[in-house]
Amino acid sequence: MLRLDDGRVVDPSVLQHLPPLEPVPSKIIAVHLSYSSRGIESRNNPKPTETPTYFTKPITALNGHGGELVKPDGVTYLNYEGEFAAIIGKVTRNVTPEEAWDCIAGFAPVLDMGAQDFRDTDQGSMLRVKGMDGFCPIGPGIVSGVDPRKETLRTYKNGLLVQEANIGDEMVWGPDYMIADIARYITLLPGDVILTGTPAHSRSLDPGDVIEVEITNIGRLRNHVVAGPRPRADGIGHPPMDTPEVRRVALGFDERVREDFKANYRTPRGGNV
Repeated sequence: MLRLDDGRVVDPSVLQHLPPLEPVPSKIIAVHLSYSSRGIESRNNPKPTETPTYFTKPITALNGHGGELVKPDGVTYLNYEGEFAAIIGKVTRNVTPEEAWDCIAGFAPVLDMGAQDFRDTDQGSMLRVKGMDGFCPIGPGIVSGVDPRKETLRTYKNGLLVQEANIGDEMVWGPDYMIADIARYITLLPGDVILTGTPAHSRSLDPGDVIEVEITNIGRLRNHVVAGPRPRADGIGHPPMDTPEVRRVALGFDERVREDFKANYRTPRGGNV
């Protein structure tokens, strides 16, 4: 139990936490593909690109442990991606991968959520795909003194395993490489968040689903999906789409992922396949 400053005693498991970031980050940078299983599933290649490529998420995408993931009315494909984040601890510019480790304040579980319905717009920036409010839950806390390459990542949908990777075995580029790569040209500031990618089997969620990502020896993040309304300015701008490209990413390639992931994803809440 947790005793609050005002004297109340509460169960921490029912609380919504704030993102454990102090100072508030100036930017959130995420890698597109960095796990071999994800490369095999999406492109049938364990090294999907010659070097890592990145996108950004706005700070308003931050969310915390126990927070709501809003699936707006009209969005079909709200996909989870279980990852770990590296949080920058000091001003970082023009460093080597070896030096990058000393620039990291710690690590935390993170969910890189995406509304894949907007995959065909924004000229590939993924602004609306990955940048909607609350689409970057992180926490519960930041852990230092742990090498994530020696840990295991697991994602659970409604308590059932849907992603798993021994991080050191699957990561094509580690957080040290990514930080040194980005910091060649972009200064990273204390609190900045680097999302390091997800393994195979990113799939969509519905209101009522609970999604959790666990990094052994670092923590377990839990969020739940709720239904949201359509925007009041409905009818302007690019609408959510259901196209071959959207489905390619949102639905993935079942023939290239483990059978237990597929079975657990398809198991209804409280029921059987």
